[in-house]
Amino acid sequence: MAKPTHAPAPSTEQAPGQWCHWHKGPSQTAVLVDAIEKNSAPPHPLYACAPCREQRGLIPMADLP
Repeated sequence: MAKPTHAPAPSTEQAPGQWCHWHKGPSQTAVLVDAIEKNSAPPHPLYACAPCREQRGLIPMADLP
């Protein structure tokens, strides 16, 4: 069987960490800052970009003790 010669189509979904939940827009500096837990469902991660973290005093979860 021949290999396909075209690249796969890019995904239309934002990858985790490329969306800021505070200013509700794309970001290249967003990191995980919180996760909302709902009953038995898995936690919903929340990401914030560098300017939003600075303005709101948000601490990345990776930096928490």
